[in-house]
Amino acid sequence: MTHRPTMLAALLCALFAAKATAAPMMSTPKAASAQAKAALVSTQAAQRGARGLDNNHSLVVTRQHPGVQGTQVVRAAHTYKGLRIFGSESVVVLDTAGAIVSEVASERRLHLGHGNANRLRPMTADFNVKPAVFSKAAIDAAVAATLAGPTPPAAISIAARTPAAGAPAAAPSGAAPATHVVAPTAELLIYPVMRIERTPGAADKLEAELNAVDVVEVVDHYELAYLVRTRMQRGGLPLYFDTVVSARNARIIERWSMVQSVVGIGKSQYNGEVPISTTLSEGSYQMLDPERGSGGTYGAMAITNANNSSSAGKLYTNATNTWGDGKQYVRGGSTTNENGQTAAVNALWGLMNTYDALKNVLGWQSLDGHNTATYIAVHVNTAYDNAYYSDTCACMFIGDGSSFTSLGSIDVIGHEMGHGVTAATSDLVYSGESGGLNESSSDIGGEIVEAYARAGGKGEAIPNVGNDWMLGSEISRDGVPLRWMYRPSKDGSSPDAWSTSLRRLDVHYSSGPNNRMFYFLSQGSKLEQNGDYYSKYLVKSPASMTGIGSDKAFRIWFKANTTKFTSSTNYAQAREKMVEAAQELYGVASAETIAVQRAYAAINVGADVDEAGM
Repeated sequence: MTHRPTMLAALLCALFAAKATAAPMMSTPKAASAQAKAALVSTQAAQRGARGLDNNHSLVVTRQHPGVQGTQVVRAAHTYKGLRIFGSESVVVLDTAGAIVSEVASERRLHLGHGNANRLRPMTADFNVKPAVFSKAAIDAAVAATLAGPTPPAAISIAARTPAAGAPAAAPSGAAPATHVVAPTAELLIYPVMRIERTPGAADKLEAELNAVDVVEVVDHYELAYLVRTRMQRGGLPLYFDTVVSARNARIIERWSMVQSVVGIGKSQYNGEVPISTTLSEGSYQMLDPERGSGGTYGAMAITNANNSSSAGKLYTNATNTWGDGKQYVRGGSTTNENGQTAAVNALWGLMNTYDALKNVLGWQSLDGHNTATYIAVHVNTAYDNAYYSDTCACMFIGDGSSFTSLGSIDVIGHEMGHGVTAATSDLVYSGESGGLNESSSDIGGEIVEAYARAGGKGEAIPNVGNDWMLGSEISRDGVPLRWMYRPSKDGSSPDAWSTSLRRLDVHYSSGPNNRMFYFLSQGSKLEQNGDYYSKYLVKSPASMTGIGSDKAFRIWFKANTTKFTSSTNYAQAREKMVEAAQELYGVASAETIAVQRAYAAINVGADVDEAGM
């Protein structure tokens, strides 16, 4: 696919070309100087008219990270009158010489100001960015909504004083007090409120007949709002939320949980004896991997002992370099003896294999691509049936389980570290369709890492065997997994295909169709209409699609997520970007590109195509 460079991309090309040198498969971009960023803003001003924008529009570089195949990715948020427009951004990919590879944008900014792109004028021509509510009131509203429970009232009264980090937050009568893990923050921004419109060709379709590409998200109106990030704990359990609060009257506009977790999956005790990389320091062995990652909290990848608390605790140490007993942790027992060490062994083995799979296969180092070390805390709380990634530390917390066994299985670790990769790149908003894609990306990563680890954790390709395409099968006490990637509806809550109701589901369920897409892309489908591997949406020839294998499927997914997705990408846009990624990796008319189209068609996203020529 040919991309016409904008002046923004041309400037970025110039900024990095002079600095580029021969690079390995995954190179680290150099941060743009203050002068370069100022030039970027100036160049954006020169192209406003062509885009139908007025002089109040600009942008700000938010992240730079490695891409795949030696590329560099620059992400820039769109701004209006100096405020960030939530979910509106540009992504420009440069090669090692600074030449433009691709450029995509989420254009949720178009209907602000006096430019001719604004179809909402005069409602938003002179959008007022002066708040009537201060940030403290917005934080109070978000805290009150969080403590009130999962379904906040339409309007929240402002009463409680916002506590400082670590101080107790107000709680309902009889409830345990909540504390702030980190101080809450409030960013004043412009929040596009979206609605769904049918495309012209789908005007007369029944709701149940709609395909994902039959509808588009359009801006209904804009809200001046605060994005409030609260990271609290109550009774040792995380209460992590992002809340959009009106800057006009402090009402809650939207909120979503930021506990990016998989509940009750993993049973690493079944991996048997595994090699782990540790450090010998002053006569004591530490669960500190000197071969993977640098910097971070501990200087290298690490495993810590929460010791049945909600804090990360201390680095694991041992007198010998033989760890664990391979058995489920006995509740109430020592977390540092052989039995207590098993959870740490599980976590370190999962961390090592996840790191190695990403680096060896894709050239991607650690979570952020910059090789920054992370850590995993085990024995979190008491009998805790969860594992989660925390954006406060870019680290992971793993429980011992109660209804399930230890949550440090290989697919759980791969899943949680996958959240870290997404947070460092596309940063898919953890709500609605984008949240389902975020969760699916981690499910995909977990299964891929499982396959890689079971095959020995070496090599430059993902094997096509070794994983079971089920989440939680290893820890389930009754043998029933939490999720089935090949047929998500087997859990009773996840849909097999896209529908307009998808955006209203919890992200662990709205991830289902994309999980099925990836299974079909990798392994293909079957003809048996009553079977688990059949899709009624595959109507071209043959009626069962051909998979391209896990290695190619993962390369396409990773490229799309890290270099093409924006934070607001939905299912239809994901299909578009996946097709682009396949075309760039394997060719416009390649079997891989056709397979991507068919895999998405199989979940009611886009039209099916014939496999002729595959």
